[in-house]
Amino acid sequence: MKKLQVTACIDGSAISSSVCDTAAWASAILDAPLAFLHVLEKTLSPSREDLSGAIGLGSREHLLDELTLLDEKRNKMAIEHGKHLLDDAIQRATSAGAVEAIGEQRHDRLLDALLACEDKTRLYVIGRLGEDHDPSKQVIGSHIENVVRAIHTPIMMATGTFTTPSNYMLAYDGSETSDKAIDRIASSPLLAKLSGHVVMVGKENQENRTRLEAACKTLTDKEHQVEAHLVQGEVNASLMDFQQRFNIELKVMGAYGHSRIRDFIVGSNTTKMLATSTVPVLILR
Repeated sequence: MKKLQVTACIDGSAISSSVCDTAAWASAILDAPLAFLHVLEKTLSPSREDLSGAIGLGSREHLLDELTLLDEKRNKMAIEHGKHLLDDAIQRATSAGAVEAIGEQRHDRLLDALLACEDKTRLYVIGRLGEDHDPSKQVIGSHIENVVRAIHTPIMMATGTFTTPSNYMLAYDGSETSDKAIDRIASSPLLAKLSGHVVMVGKENQENRTRLEAACKTLTDKEHQVEAHLVQGEVNASLMDFQQRFNIELKVMGAYGHSRIRDFIVGSNTTKMLATSTVPVLILR
């Protein structure tokens, strides 16, 4: 049976190196083939008829022909540039220990390209920002939310310069979705050798403590090293504070939940946490 792959999206942006290094690390840990994907978005250029009417060229067909040739030249350059990106990514990832690194170029929308290979993908790696964004800005690319909502396979969001993480923090809310995330982590080697912190934001009571301890037991039964933390306060602020106090190097979150943390995971708070994150974020469905 063919192994499921790690699929990493690169686009030539400043964050592509981080995507490459993050994907190489995951590929080596999971012993999974690594496939780099470079997507050339379908052109939004106006058609020949629309262009003629828009600029009133009339019979000056040679200008339209020149514009067509320029479009073709740009497309050829984009294809060639993409091939160089893929070659460089493969070489870099192979040197970093990636398994069977290959490259693929597609003319498509990014989300459609990702969905097309989901049945053979174990983990996606994407960048926080795309090619047209300033990496210093605390925002996320427009593709992030669409991909997270549509893809059911785990997604690793790369941020700044990648360094191999030694620990992680999982935001846990006691919901069925969070328990599924715990099960996925327990059964995967990706985080097995990292020190884990399972963090629940809620009241200090026996019910919350029992759920939290049960979640941690699921991980320790699989020989994961984790600590349970029950903290009080506003969800976003509490998790950000915890990350800073414990020097968290990788964050893990579920895409959806069923408690007050759900708004954090789905709404503007998540956008803020992803946008300001300086460490990779693993998103689980």
